[in-house]
Amino acid sequence: MCRNGTRATVARVGSGEDEQRGETAPVNRRRDLPLVYSCSGCSSAAQMTNWLALQLDRRGIAEMSCIAGVGGDVPSLVRKATSGRPVVAIDGCVLRCARNCLARHGVTPTVHHLLSDDGVRKRLGEDFDPEQAERVLTGLVDRLATAPVEGRERDAHGG
Repeated sequence: MCRNGTRATVARVGSGEDEQRGETAPVNRRRDLPLVYSCSGCSSAAQMTNWLALQLDRRGIAEMSCIAGVGGDVPSLVRKATSGRPVVAIDGCVLRCARNCLARHGVTPTVHHLLSDDGVRKRLGEDFDPEQAERVLTGLVDRLATAPVEGRERDAHGG
């Protein structure tokens, strides 16, 4: 549920008329996509969240927006976060920085994905494992495409 009282749903990728014709759904207007926020901190897990969010953005699955701007009370970015669009928050560790930045403005993510639930370890001074990131991305994309998440917070693992 968003601050303004509206319910948000995550759009299914590849659904509708295009799928019935055997085509991939084109990217509609970006404002029709869910927003995705990543914690993007300094650890390997946090940098993986940034990469995951970028991949969702580049593939037309979600529009990445800036969690630092939301946490820093930048008016235009807070307006976007509180606009009623579905929100996907990706956090690298149990500190849940992305989710907590959104909560400061009354936004509950439609989907919250915590990388530690995927076995991703938080390491300082190291890069993330690209193969592990690809596996996490595949699972996240699958979950976003099939998750019935209307109007309530849900982690990306079904709970």
